[in-house]
Formats: sequence, C-alpha cells, structure tokens
Amino acid sequence: MLRSLRATRAIKRSAFQQQQVRNLSIHEYQSVQLLNQYGVDTPVGKPAFTPAEAESVAAAFGKPTVIKAQVLAGGRGKGHFDNGFQGGVHMVDTPAEAKDFASKMLGHKLITKQTGAGGRICNAVMLAERMPPAKEYYAAILNDRAAGTPVLVTSNQGGMNIEDVAHDTPEAIVTTPLDFENGISHADGVKLAEKLGFAPNARDNAADTFSKLYQIFKDKDSTQIEINPLGELPDGRVLCMDAKFGFDDNADFRQKDVFALRDTTQEDPQEVQAAEYGLNFIKLDGDIGCLVNGAGLAMATMDVLALHGGSPANFLDVGGGATAEAVKAAFKLILSEKKVKSIFVNIFGGIMRCDVIADGIIQATHELNLSVPLIVRLQGTKEAEAKKMIKESGLKIYAYDDLDEAAAEAVKLAK
Repeated sequence: MLRSLRATRAIKRSAFQQQQVRNLSIHEYQSVQLLNQYGVDTPVGKPAFTPAEAESVAAAFGKPTVIKAQVLAGGRGKGHFDNGFQGGVHMVDTPAEAKDFASKMLGHKLITKQTGAGGRICNAVMLAERMPPAKEYYAAILNDRAAGTPVLVTSNQGGMNIEDVAHDTPEAIVTTPLDFENGISHADGVKLAEKLGFAPNARDNAADTFSKLYQIFKDKDSTQIEINPLGELPDGRVLCMDAKFGFDDNADFRQKDVFALRDTTQEDPQEVQAAEYGLNFIKLDGDIGCLVNGAGLAMATMDVLALHGGSPANFLDVGGGATAEAVKAAFKLILSEKKVKSIFVNIFGGIMRCDVIADGIIQATHELNLSVPLIVRLQGTKEAEAKKMIKESGLKIYAYDDLDEAAAEAVKLAK
C-alpha cells in the first residue's frame, strides 16, 4: 500500500508540473525564421511539405544540403520511421535524393527516445545548407526559479547530449545569471566567449549572438531557447545550427504571432481536445477515471484513491469556469480510455457550482450510455440543488458526502 501511494504521488507531481508549466514548442524551421528576424546568423534553411517541393528546394540551393524531419522531439537523427526508414536527418547531394528522402519521411511517424513507441507524424522537412563548423558549442537561455532570474547556460562541448555533458564533465557547463531588463552586456559576452574557447575573430560575434538570443527570450515570453550546436566557422562567423524553442502558454494572448505556429499534430489529441474546453487533462496508467475541480483537490483525490489500493487513469481538472458542455467533454475524454472501470467525480463547489457539474453528469450519462460505475461527491455552492438533480434523474449514480468513503467505493467498483 505504501509503495502504491509513493508511486501515485510521483505520478501526481508529474501531472501537476505538466499542468502548471505548459510550454508551446515550435518546429526547427520556424525557430530559424524567428532567429533570422532578430538578425541571428543561421545556415539558410527552407521547409518543404511534399517530396516534389523538397526536390525543388534542393535544386534552388544548387549545392549539398542536409534534410531534417520536422518533428517536435529530440534524437531525430537516431530515430526511425514507422515504415522502417532509419534516421530523421540525412545528408543530401542531389535534388533527386532530397525527393527520395522526403517521400520516406513525410506522412510517416518518426519514433525517437523522446516520442515513445507511438512516434510523431512528420508533416514537413527542412533543407538547410551544409556548413560543417570548425568547433561546436552549446547555448541555452532558461529561467532559474531558485535564483529568480534568467540564466545563460553554455558549454564548449556542443553537438552532444547536454545532460550527458553535465553528468560526465560538470565543469564544462558555464551558467551566467542575466539581468532581466538588459540580458548580458557585450563586454561580458566577449569574456564568456573567450572563456569557452572561441577564436579571437569569433568572440564579438558570439557575444552578439548571446545578446540577441536573450532579446528573443524576453520579447516572446520564452521559457527555453536552446541552441545545440552553436557553430564557429573558420572565418569567425557564429551560427545557430539547430534550435529548440519553448514559450509560456499563459502568454498566448500577447504572443499571437508565435502561437499561430502551434502544430497540434505533434501534441496528444486528447490533451488538445481538453484544452478546447478549458480542461487540464493528463493521461495516467490506472483504471479509475477522475473528474475534479482544482489541482490541489485533484492531487488529494489521487492520494486517497492510492490509500485504498486504487490507481487513477487520468488527471482532469475542470477548473472554476466549466460548463455542462465541458463536463460532458470531460466524460468523453475519460471514457476514451477502455481501461477505465469506474469514474470518481469529486467536486468542491466554490466558483464552480455543483449544479452545473450535476447537469453535465446527467447529460453525459444519458448521451454516452455510461456503463461503468459512477461515484459522485459534491460539496459547496449549490450542493443541495445538485444532489436533488441527481436523485431525480433516476440514474444509477453512487453519491457520497465523505471523501474517504467515496474513494473506497470507487476502488471497490473498479475491481
């Protein structure tokens, strides 16, 4: 039992973190376009959405290029497609080769260590000029919550998995706190470039790149800007060879241009659907569907289910402004998982009225021909009205006032 509770708490923390820290990611070709808008130097890269377009883009380059599958996941080069084609990154020498590679990537799912077994669909490729750097570095701008400031994380061991670098040679990681308003000064950027080992003719360019990366980070409400590798060419140019950007979903109202780039085909379809109704939904591994209002109550619900030997199938917070239609949508999401054997609705009515939840429950039960046991605990605003609605519905709903008893029944009926 204790082991089960600890496991659920670990899942719970993961779910809470995913819900609270929501980040939009954009494709590499979109990141390159954003970098170029700010005057950051990159290899020239262009997207293609069909094999014929890839052939045309390669022909326009007129020289060797590299083709990269545009999938929001790391480890693309070492991944494989669901059709058996190996690798999401390939060197291209001719337009015909670009067309051939694109035909094997587009419309297929790329599976990497980050995507899971299901993979992610590749709807675009990017072709970029091939420019092998003389030396590769790593640069990222992140928020350091402990320090309460953005930081610039750099290393002279670029082109590698930065987690491995941090583990094997932590001394190779340089973390520089940044001034929120001004980022890093040019003089400090030059000193950092020298410390990292940039050649004298590249240090000014490196410092300029650090400064512009921070400007993007600040202007666009970014949560992460990662450049790996940051390449140094023999002539002193400093190029962002690959980019991974993340943006705070809470800033979507003022970052319309950035959020217009969202590719929902790269996201979990159920989580996308949940977001349309203002629901926070995360799939878990158990068999008890949960519908709760408030992240704290959701976590407590998951704990009490674990205490009784049960396991939640999802983290679903309907929030304070859910409608009956949203509650119906929540039930559909829960029931889309065939492993769900019971549903536990645990609502504390404050801003969220219990009668609205009850209305949604009744509608969903009728329309979805609900066959799994439904356990409901409603307390707070409009509680009496909600209980009356459920009682008069004539539906087989197990109603409880006590959280512990309700959770125990949910576990019992799931067995």
